[in-house]
Amino acid sequence: MSEHKEQFKKIGLGLLIGLGVFVLSFAIFNPTQSALLGIIAFLVTLWTNEGLPLAVVSLLPIILFPSFDILTTKATTANYAHPIIYLFLGGFMLAIAVEKTNLHIFVADKILSFFPNTPRGMIFSLALTSGLLSSILSNTTTTLLLISIALFITEDIKLKLRFALAIAYGASVGGILTPIGTPPNLILLGIMNDKGLEAIPFLQWIWMVAPLSFVMIISVSLLLGLGVDNRPIHKEKKRDILDTSQKKVLYILGGLVLVLLINAPIKPYWSGLGLSEAGILLGTGLLLFMPPFNILDWTDDKAKIPYRIMFLFGAGFSIAKAFSGTGLADEVASYLISMTTLSPILLLFAVAFLITFTTEITSNTALISIMLPVIYSVAEQTGINTTLFMMVATLCASYAFMLPIATPPNAIAMSSGVVDVKSMIRYGAVLNLLGIFFIVIIAEFFWKGILT
Repeated sequence: MSEHKEQFKKIGLGLLIGLGVFVLSFAIFNPTQSALLGIIAFLVTLWTNEGLPLAVVSLLPIILFPSFDILTTKATTANYAHPIIYLFLGGFMLAIAVEKTNLHIFVADKILSFFPNTPRGMIFSLALTSGLLSSILSNTTTTLLLISIALFITEDIKLKLRFALAIAYGASVGGILTPIGTPPNLILLGIMNDKGLEAIPFLQWIWMVAPLSFVMIISVSLLLGLGVDNRPIHKEKKRDILDTSQKKVLYILGGLVLVLLINAPIKPYWSGLGLSEAGILLGTGLLLFMPPFNILDWTDDKAKIPYRIMFLFGAGFSIAKAFSGTGLADEVASYLISMTTLSPILLLFAVAFLITFTTEITSNTALISIMLPVIYSVAEQTGINTTLFMMVATLCASYAFMLPIATPPNAIAMSSGVVDVKSMIRYGAVLNLLGIFFIVIIAEFFWKGILT
């Protein structure tokens, strides 16, 4: 009975916060937009205090959005079949195969042989490995491939949490290192082309962003390493010979990486294959059920697929759609334009804060698609270097570390079962602020000289 009382309190708190946000928003926005903000506050509260199961909260937009005339049921449910959800499904299948064949044990042994086998050494190595891979593969794919390793290295649940976050945060930090590393980067280049702005060459982009990625990898490693017992992690040495099933999974993973690399465009030199990354991942995952591989059996493994995370992203995409559909995104943009009287560096900080924390509750791809044209207009009015201004906003869209719906890596870390929302918020809030600070300072004192 006491458990039920506690749950009622958590739900009641969510309703109270949602109502409070609705009332406060009503002074600025119209009723539909205010209702959307209230519902978002309600959902975020329940995700945070776990008043209801994650999957249940994630399905509530299907009921609440039509009830408050925010989106129709059809428009809301369509977001739960977003292509990236099938990318997740294929990636989860691969992760299950890696775990089932114990291939992650083999890989973990190799990592331990290259880096210090202390908790802090492992945190740094996982963040660095994840960051480097994410610069050429999608951060979603990278996190899915590495998460099983993080869970194997230690039996300490607190270290598992830090290792999982190191991979997730490392993927977000490293994904910005190249123009192809994350979707917002490609959206920026596309909009720059549409606006007639000079494109940033591939190698120049890396030169500009490398200091930011490096300092953030260090920041992630130091933050997650605080307070850990740094005694060496002793693992029993495993045999170096792969068995047949492990080789099959390794061949599939190798083929996947090759196809993803060939598929990735490197403009203006290579346009890529033009294949859907979601289709590639899902197709690769389905191969695991087919001969000659036969690694997975649906009846044995379907329960391991974390459908709750797929529902979570459906909720995130629904919120993004609602932001656009209710005109709330345009309203926020108009307030941003009203801030053009600020000095350039303060305006950069304002945009960085707005993008970073808005990304926590909506898709970074959707957000940056909506906001970049507005930011272009703001830059034109203020006289700030347009490319500089748009690049700051784009990178901030990838640097959201607080909530599981903010980025795919955050959601995957949550799906591991070792990360709770409170811990993600605690570490993520610090990294959000550090990311904002480093992005703006590096933009002001490094990028400005290159982009003038």
